[in-house]
Amino acid sequence: MRAAALCLAACALAAAPPPARRVAVTFDDLPFGGSEGPCQAAPLRSLTRALLAPIRAGRIPVTAFVIGGRCAELGEAPVRQALAAWLAAGTELGNHTYSHADLSTTPVCSYQADIVRAEPLLAAVAGRPPRFFRYPFLHAGRDLATKDAVAAFLAARGYTIAPVTIDNSDWMFAFVYADALRRGDRALAERTLGGYVPYMESVVAFFERRAVEVAGHDIPQVLLLHASALNARCLPDLLDMFRARGYAFITLAEALQDPAYRLPERYAGPGGFSWIHRWSMTAGMPNKGEPDEPPFIREAYEGKALPRGAQPRGSQGTAGLPLEAK
Repeated sequence: MRAAALCLAACALAAAPPPARRVAVTFDDLPFGGSEGPCQAAPLRSLTRALLAPIRAGRIPVTAFVIGGRCAELGEAPVRQALAAWLAAGTELGNHTYSHADLSTTPVCSYQADIVRAEPLLAAVAGRPPRFFRYPFLHAGRDLATKDAVAAFLAARGYTIAPVTIDNSDWMFAFVYADALRRGDRALAERTLGGYVPYMESVVAFFERRAVEVAGHDIPQVLLLHASALNARCLPDLLDMFRARGYAFITLAEALQDPAYRLPERYAGPGGFSWIHRWSMTAGMPNKGEPDEPPFIREAYEGKALPRGAQPRGSQGTAGLPLEAK
């Protein structure tokens, strides 16, 4: 009798689906990504609708980080309407500074002022102060004194720093795609679309493995994407890729409950990259870099002027680690 019960239990375990992986989807650079050129009201509305369609359809919980001064030239109404649409889709809005300030080059006092300057718009749209902050360029301080001063300032204002574990070059693909469309280069645009999701899957697979090596278990990941025409076009396929890999979509707040997000993180320097790298570097582990973007993307990107509001990650290696750490 006992043997039969054990057999039934074993069969039930074998038939049960494997535990779902989890990922929190986050977007940077709302309301309008720097790859898309100057802000205009009609493209802002169109991009917002396109990005939100698969989010609504899949009921995907999203946290999106707003540059408070982005599209200010359009006036307050179009920006508020765009952000209100994100809120209506269930998105939580976070602070990404007012001007997309770079902590690697901005004095601490000016950077803190830029954080505060973004708050009124976010509080007015959401009806409450934002609770999450994300560093532009993922630059969290060129030295420990800067890092600690800004982190203490954020904590005093009630912010939780929003980490990223699946960092990637979607911003580079987005620029190449938008530039190809502007120039009428359909071949390059289609090649960029075709290479994007496979590249992203290679990065996801890397960080799945690396998370286990660094944290000791399969952690809930935090994905970084940018508000771009590329992601508006590819987001359904990107979400399907995560589903096929066994992922459930959760909020950023849920992801941060995992003990991995309390691992020591003391990286200071010019690089902007995944917290998995930061944890491993703090622990003194050998570095491993995620897959590079395809050479044709890098070549096309470096052959053009940078998009408004963006800058090259020249302090980083092609696999996302600072050159001095490779």
